[in-house]
Amino acid sequence: MQVLSAVSELSRIRAPIVLAIGVFDGIHLGHQSVLRRAMAEAAQIGGVAIPLTFDPHPARILNPDHAPLLLTAPEHKIHLLSKMGFGQALVLPFDSSVAATEASDFVTALAQSNHRLAAICVGARWSFGKGRKGNVELLKTLGGLHGFNAIGIEETTLNEEVVSSTRVRQAVAVGDFDRAETLLGRPYTVLGSVVEGKKLGRTLGFPTANLRIFNEQLPPSGVYAVRARRLSTDSELTGVANLGVRPTLAEITTSPTLEVHIIDFHEECYGESFEVSFVSILRQEARFPDLESLRNQIEQDKSHAIRVHAAYADLRG
Repeated sequence: MQVLSAVSELSRIRAPIVLAIGVFDGIHLGHQSVLRRAMAEAAQIGGVAIPLTFDPHPARILNPDHAPLLLTAPEHKIHLLSKMGFGQALVLPFDSSVAATEASDFVTALAQSNHRLAAICVGARWSFGKGRKGNVELLKTLGGLHGFNAIGIEETTLNEEVVSSTRVRQAVAVGDFDRAETLLGRPYTVLGSVVEGKKLGRTLGFPTANLRIFNEQLPPSGVYAVRARRLSTDSELTGVANLGVRPTLAEITTSPTLEVHIIDFHEECYGESFEVSFVSILRQEARFPDLESLRNQIEQDKSHAIRVHAAYADLRG
């Protein structure tokens, strides 16, 4: 996927442009309705749909003490947008100067960057610009001046409840993966790159891929049966993972780490990215008196995970 980082880069695009604008943290069903509408509009006119999002999350600048934990950091968000079928995305750096930009000036800059801007799709209640004074009505007014359509998409509801990133975070925080999947329209996943560890798992007979996780909102610490998609080969693998602070080891960390033992996998994969989904929790993270006790427990965890994966495969057909 081609990632643009400035409004001026839209000038390079020769086809009619349909922008889908939003923070899109999580890319849940509500976000998808905005994004898919942009894709549909672009398909009708032979144009190109481009998501426009921001980094960091605007709340980090506007209200840093209450900024949410990210469901999808920029790397993960780009990955998910690519899976949806987008070939390009515009990720604008968000800082105090952007926050101080008048809503009308922001939209005018978009329109003037490429005179083939055909439409802008947003959530019907989306607000933007200085003082958050911009809304769909302003977009429609400016669309009339600059020649683009403004499309506001109503909120998505499930069981009379609005789908939101906040509700997804709440589900993930307590490990309710079924609810998170319902809200997301896909399994909840984390994305991370494999970094070199101390190779203790290999010493114990269970080599692990130690992931530097891009996500911030994580499920509870514990040992999980997981599925791991290796992005370089687009292959899905099964495994058992520990998410936590490794209490048996002396060098306990305060930041959770994700260590994945991939079953029947023997390749080096340092630097590669894996997208991990949590199938089922096997047990809580625990401290063991010695490494031999830990090794015996990991053996039990692996056997348990194999049974869980077999049942999961039967359930999913």
